[in-house]
Amino acid sequence: MQPIPDLLTTLLLLPLVLPGQPQLIRGVSGSKDKDGTCHCVVHLPNNPIYLQQLEQLQRTTQELMGKYEQELSRVSEYARAIEDQENWVLETNSALKSRNPIALTSSYQFPAFNQLRLELEGAQELVAQLKTKGRLSGSRDLLYQLQSQVANASLTLQLLADSDQRSFHALLQEVDVLEGQLHECERQKEEEEASIHPDPPLSPGSCAHGGLQGVSSPLVVQLNWRGFSYKAGAWGRDSAPSPASSLYWVAPLSAEGRYFDYYRLHKSYDDLVLMKNYEEWKMGYGDGSGNTVYKNFMYFNYYGTAEMAKVDLSSNSLVLQRPLPGATYKNRFSYAGVPWKDLDFAGDEKGLWVLYATEESKGNLVVSLLNASTLEVENTWHTSQYKPALSGAFMACGVLYALRSLSTRQEEIFYAFDTTTGQEHHLSILLDKMLETLHGINYCPLDHKLYVYNDGYLVNYDLSFLTLKHRLPRPPAKRPSGAQAPPKAVKPKKASRS
Repeated sequence: MQPIPDLLTTLLLLPLVLPGQPQLIRGVSGSKDKDGTCHCVVHLPNNPIYLQQLEQLQRTTQELMGKYEQELSRVSEYARAIEDQENWVLETNSALKSRNPIALTSSYQFPAFNQLRLELEGAQELVAQLKTKGRLSGSRDLLYQLQSQVANASLTLQLLADSDQRSFHALLQEVDVLEGQLHECERQKEEEEASIHPDPPLSPGSCAHGGLQGVSSPLVVQLNWRGFSYKAGAWGRDSAPSPASSLYWVAPLSAEGRYFDYYRLHKSYDDLVLMKNYEEWKMGYGDGSGNTVYKNFMYFNYYGTAEMAKVDLSSNSLVLQRPLPGATYKNRFSYAGVPWKDLDFAGDEKGLWVLYATEESKGNLVVSLLNASTLEVENTWHTSQYKPALSGAFMACGVLYALRSLSTRQEEIFYAFDTTTGQEHHLSILLDKMLETLHGINYCPLDHKLYVYNDGYLVNYDLSFLTLKHRLPRPPAKRPSGAQAPPKAVKPKKASRS
């Protein structure tokens, strides 16, 4: 590259010796001093017009040289900034290798980074303007060189930003995987400790535990007493937490899977298995498989209505009917694969419950605590789970547990809602099944078992619960964007009997 003074001299004299121009100057001999500086004398014409053109050319050239030096200075600053950025990327990569997410901050969010990018864009525009306005062929090499340097700096900056962003997202994914592995490790450690130091079994009706921990393999008791064609129905044990009661009941629906018309009562488990010493009753006005027995009364959905019905099992007499405010019926929001289960009754250590959906809840599952004597609604909770997306649900110690089907041979208890705290959380407890559909699901606090009517077969499961000392905090359930948190219990108005 020519030194700036020599270039300036060349630019000043260039128009005076160009082809086609009058030869206004002549070559003269020159000399160099000891420092190598060239000295010569130029004889210019004594013409004011040419002198004005020469002065104008000199001013234009000086302006170009000033802008050129300014851009060179800015490029030097950009080079230093890029070097600092490269050093930061090296530190970031080191943080990634050490899995230290605290040391990571995305650089493409820094204001200085964006400012540097904008300045490079401004430099590119300025170079383009200089090329457009430049009329001197001697400065083109300088402008092209400057344009190339600015373009290289912009490309380097973009590559650094892309690399930084990919590294940041890769770290976030790695942190998510590590958190999942940590939770799984904690769960396995908890199970190992429980197996090494087993806790005493829960007493009947006790809620001194930290929530559901696991479900045993299914135990098939027998086919229902009406036969294989009666795939829908319910069965269980009186869910009132009273050791004095050992009543077992079986209620297959009619063959089409809707009408509840007959049921049997057994005073002991042995009588149930041997099918002896039973009482068989004709009902005639039940709808669906949401039945349960609580304190020697059977509760079910009255046929074709949104009414709750209560039958005294000692006499098979209908003693009470009451509408459930807002509840949908006629298969409007039943469980997935289980039709006509609009009202799903459940009993546990806390009392008598009914699970249902309303138009107001847009089909989401609603939980209400009932007065067992009058069937009045005492409290109501709304969940975030769409009832037709669930395969079933049950209550245990005031906590709702919801299931979903994973395959024809496996279910997952994936969701819990605690009516005491109003909090919900996700879990993953697998439940194996013998056949595809779980129709009636009833929990008994006396033996902490689930009684499931599985496509005509009577099946039960042992439930295990976390002890309080092993209880782990669970993160809140993730909700879709815009979803509201579950409301607190609402005291409903008393519904009048229609």
